[in-house]
Amino acid sequence: MPERESPERRSNSLSDDLFSKLPAPGHQVPTADTAPPAPGSRRALREAAQSETAPSKQARSEQALSEKVRSAAAERETAQPHEAAESMSDDPAENDSPFDEAADPATRPVTTSSPASLDDLFAAEHDDADGSAPHKKKRRTGCLVALIIVLALIGGAVAGGAWAWNTYGDKISEVMGWGEPDDYEAGIASGEALVTIHEGDTGSPVSTALHEAGVTKTESVFYDYLVKENIAVTFYPGVYKLQQKMTAEAALEALQDESNKLENSVGISEGGTLESSLPVITESIGIPLEDLQAAVADPSAYGVASDSLEGWLFPAVYTFDPEATATQVIQRMVDRTRESLTAAGVPAGDEQRILTIASIIQREGRTDDFAKVSRVIQNRLDDGMKLQMDSTAQYGYGELHAGVVSTSSEAQNDDNPWNTYVREGLPAGPIANPNDAAIEAAMHPADGPWLYFVTINLQTGETVFSNTYEEHQAAIKTWQEWCSANPDQGC
Repeated sequence: MPERESPERRSNSLSDDLFSKLPAPGHQVPTADTAPPAPGSRRALREAAQSETAPSKQARSEQALSEKVRSAAAERETAQPHEAAESMSDDPAENDSPFDEAADPATRPVTTSSPASLDDLFAAEHDDADGSAPHKKKRRTGCLVALIIVLALIGGAVAGGAWAWNTYGDKISEVMGWGEPDDYEAGIASGEALVTIHEGDTGSPVSTALHEAGVTKTESVFYDYLVKENIAVTFYPGVYKLQQKMTAEAALEALQDESNKLENSVGISEGGTLESSLPVITESIGIPLEDLQAAVADPSAYGVASDSLEGWLFPAVYTFDPEATATQVIQRMVDRTRESLTAAGVPAGDEQRILTIASIIQREGRTDDFAKVSRVIQNRLDDGMKLQMDSTAQYGYGELHAGVVSTSSEAQNDDNPWNTYVREGLPAGPIANPNDAAIEAAMHPADGPWLYFVTINLQTGETVFSNTYEEHQAAIKTWQEWCSANPDQGC
């Protein structure tokens, strides 16, 4: 858009005439105004007040002072003492005002003096509409709001800290070196513990065996010690006599000391089978495997009315003479089983049935749950239900020692005398070596209505027992979630 043209300056005769008649500028001295004031003006009121007599003015001053004192006493909770003191003057005449409270606000004198302090400034900002001092109630409300905010912040911080500690407390303690140490203190070892090492055992299984025997404080501390110190060691099979509550370092020294290895001793594990136990005997006391296999071929030679000695090699640590034969070794283990059956009150002729139930209990549950597992087995048998125990299907299919708790579809559907998913009632015979606790539980199941159970945490052994199928399915879902979060824990 093109720019506008500037209009030409045109003369204005009227304005020129007015400005030409103004007086020339110059310094003017103010003169006193002697004209009488207009009636009702401020000046008239001020002069009228000054014309009052001294006694009258003094009386009004004393009355005003008395009213101010009474007002200060009545409002002492809202007025500041120093403000009241500063508002008074030594001269009563200065404290007197010709304007009373009823006068028109427009006629009041304007005060130009500044507040005496910062408190006065803030107080002025919060004065009530009528000019009175701020109430303490307002100040208290503000303090209360501030206190609530501070407490809320503190509460949030505490709640957040509690959540963090509950969630990550173990890891925080581990990083910071807090909490209980994983290893025992040196010098507190006592008692006796027997530890069995199998052929081919490495640091991890030996670490577990030491913990289970009560030698070390935690399951992994021995293995962690080997890794931390970068120690390469070969473990030789056999039974070793150690102490309880040893440090990881002391336990390693004891295992490397040949004097701690028991000669001609062997340990049979709980839940083991003939297939897993006979090689251990060979490794520990040197009897050829073929001799042992021949010794167990005829159960009747030991008074056992069964086709197999499965379940009859009692789990314990045995020491034999160097000249002991395979038959003598097996006989010793069978005799120990009979001792346990007698102690549990098993009637004559019922040994095989009780050992079969006890072997399932040994494989399926942890010691604390043995009696409840026994009750589930009995309840299902009483109700005509199939046992559907994974351990029986795995044993019949030959995958009991596969290292996982889940059963393959092939094992679960294989029709063999031990598969309780396919066959009704008990399996054909025991599936493992039960200990004293399992035999006792088979004879004396706990009281309860349970028909199902599932271990939902393989690390802790936590097991859920259910009355209904719906409850059991919910527990299985929990177990599946745990397995998804722990894929390398044997699911």
